[in-house]
Amino acid sequence: MKDNVKKAISRRKFLSNSALAAFSFHLVPSRVFGAGAPSNKLNIAGIGVGGMGGGNLRQCGKENIVALCDVDSNYAGGTIRKYPKAKVYKDYRIMFDKQKDIDAVVIATPDHTHAVITMEAMKRGKHIYCQKPLTHTVYEARMIAEATRKYKVQTQMGNQGHSSEQIRLLKEWLADGAIGDVRQVYAWTDRPVGGAPWSNFAVKARSKDTPPVPESLDWDLWLGPVRYRPYHRDYHPLTWRAWIDFGTGPMGDMGCHIIDPAFYALDLGAPESVQATSTHWEKEVSSETFPRASIVRFKFPARGSRPPVKLTWSDGRLLPPIPDEFEKGKRFPGSGALIIGDKGCMLHGSHGAGGLRIVPETKMREYKRPEKTIPRVRTSHEGDWLRACKEGKDGTPASSNFNYGGALTEMALLGMVAIRAKDQRLEWDSKNLKFTNNDAANELLHIKYRDGWHL
Repeated sequence: MKDNVKKAISRRKFLSNSALAAFSFHLVPSRVFGAGAPSNKLNIAGIGVGGMGGGNLRQCGKENIVALCDVDSNYAGGTIRKYPKAKVYKDYRIMFDKQKDIDAVVIATPDHTHAVITMEAMKRGKHIYCQKPLTHTVYEARMIAEATRKYKVQTQMGNQGHSSEQIRLLKEWLADGAIGDVRQVYAWTDRPVGGAPWSNFAVKARSKDTPPVPESLDWDLWLGPVRYRPYHRDYHPLTWRAWIDFGTGPMGDMGCHIIDPAFYALDLGAPESVQATSTHWEKEVSSETFPRASIVRFKFPARGSRPPVKLTWSDGRLLPPIPDEFEKGKRFPGSGALIIGDKGCMLHGSHGAGGLRIVPETKMREYKRPEKTIPRVRTSHEGDWLRACKEGKDGTPASSNFNYGGALTEMALLGMVAIRAKDQRLEWDSKNLKFTNNDAANELLHIKYRDGWHL
């Protein structure tokens, strides 16, 4: 890993690229994609199509869905039946070898296989839409962002709120000085307590049962690069999110939605330090799963004329302090963020600053909104990616392309490392991709892949 770290991009270049997010509604040029494809249509493959992947493909329905790849044919059955003309595979590598007409791929597998699939697709020149979080480890996030610039394919991370109207309003209002200089942000989610697939599987020891693998499932391919363990229904489908080997916890799951607005609007970039505390107490449990509740505290340095920012993340229904500006009876949403300036505060819900309001409501009504200066996405999040694919390298990148999505993912996963480091303040050296004061925490920035798997 040390040799790869030496190749890590500089802090200045990283922060500059992390701010790159483009928004456009340009006309799409007329062009032919894929062997025999109708004019102006992409040939798209879905990898991991049993859950979110099926929904992402529906947003690409006007293109040619030519291939579907999933390790579990039963779980993916609904999507497979929806596209009867698409060729079906279990191994994405075989799919790429056999099917040369693929222009672009939608990746919606569990977190632990995002990076290896994404890197292979980029090496083969495919445009990529990958679900959030972009990767499973901090190291992977940096390597994928670097590779994006090398291979020059069009990319989009699946944090769909980043294409929303509200996230742009937030940035414009903050730039307008609506609440003054921001020095404090609180962000939170009710997960893992608040709903499936979390509720019954956080803080759980690994089962000693070894039931047979379903005939429809290739368990070895499902595991991909992570260390081997016997199959159990506690992991697949859906419940993999609660396990460290496969998921990224509530922060990896929801942080790329909930922290995204502040990260974008305030140009936060990389933190200088992070520390966390959580409910974990049993070694057997805490080495395998994410905690029932946690608090993560980031410190971001000043950015030009902007002051330093403290960002506090909490999950498991732990909420921030109620500000004085709140009207009597006002409550926090189950997931959301509170952005506090020296002249007031803003509150929004989960994805992409949904329900954005200045608090209290009297200030919201009095606020004279500035002119809209940031170009809007006039289509879906997936549609924005399709546009970027068709415009090509000389066009405008998608809104949450991997330069931006990689930086956001890296920040969120640093929080997950801090939770596992347990009550330690970690000083982060972004340029060299390491903590300067904790070698043990550095070991959590990546995992050792199984033989046969690599980036």
